[in-house]
Amino acid sequence: MSWLVTGGAGYIGSHVVRAFRAQGIDTVVVDDLSSGRRAFVPEGVPFVEGSILDGSLLERAMAEHDVVGVVHLAGFKYAGVSVQRPLHTYQQNVTGTATLLGAMEATRVDRIVFSSSAAVYGTPDVDLVTEDTPKHPESPYGESKLIGEWLLADQGRATGLRHTSLRYFNVVGSGTDEVFDPSPHNLFPLVFDALLAGRTPRINGVDYPTPDGTCVRDYIHVADLADAHVAAARRLDAAEPLEAVYNLGSGDGVSVGEIMREVAEVTGIDFRPEHGPRREGDPARIVASGELAARDLDWRMRHSLSEMVASAWAARRAASGD
Repeated sequence: MSWLVTGGAGYIGSHVVRAFRAQGIDTVVVDDLSSGRRAFVPEGVPFVEGSILDGSLLERAMAEHDVVGVVHLAGFKYAGVSVQRPLHTYQQNVTGTATLLGAMEATRVDRIVFSSSAAVYGTPDVDLVTEDTPKHPESPYGESKLIGEWLLADQGRATGLRHTSLRYFNVVGSGTDEVFDPSPHNLFPLVFDALLAGRTPRINGVDYPTPDGTCVRDYIHVADLADAHVAAARRLDAAEPLEAVYNLGSGDGVSVGEIMREVAEVTGIDFRPEHGPRREGDPARIVASGELAARDLDWRMRHSLSEMVASAWAARRAASGD
């Protein structure tokens, strides 16, 4: 028996695969490599190259590898870009999720952990977001993730699908030098790429209604995130009760300006970031409580901000051969 990890060749997905292996749980990866990397999949893990839009491929993978559950991470994950590419975003994230659920029903796979997002909240009018905070997504990406949660809930009512959705916040760091975040849109890779190229990193937006004018976010370590997926899968396997959604938040916000200062400290590279305009779809502040996840999924922040930056920097330098 194994768990299927869609998007398992990605930065987050490959950490999830490693977390499952560390707990002795077999996995199989499906990834179309549009943003993932084959080299990120650990040796010995079965790999199926293909899209979640291909229902027949998913059914074959589930049948051939005796899949009992799915961790669904595959999708188009860039909030800002989704504003310019809404149809692509909905195809990948909504049609893709519906296709996956259809393949699961056809093969009688009855449990799923879904990669959702803090983007479902938009710009909350509360200091600390909880799972019950009203949802007002401000981008097609956030909307697509909320629809994904609805699809799971509807399928659960219709077929008895056991499910939970984990709402991610800003995922950073690395659990191994073999895997780094290669995204062209995320903060850490943008800053590191600039430094390695001898350029000055840039902050997008310094006029937000926050203490230093830059966006405030929860930053969580990718290895902590991956462990939460294993805990959720184990509870689903045991048919133990789970909430429909969990925030994987730290309870503490860190601004982009503070991140820049920590990067300078950790890397030893003294710089003052350039200032650019806001990115569309970026809310000013999102900080969330992780109390429910702490109660049910042993969720906690096991890494400091300094450790997040240092591990991400080490993995990025290893990738560039430095």
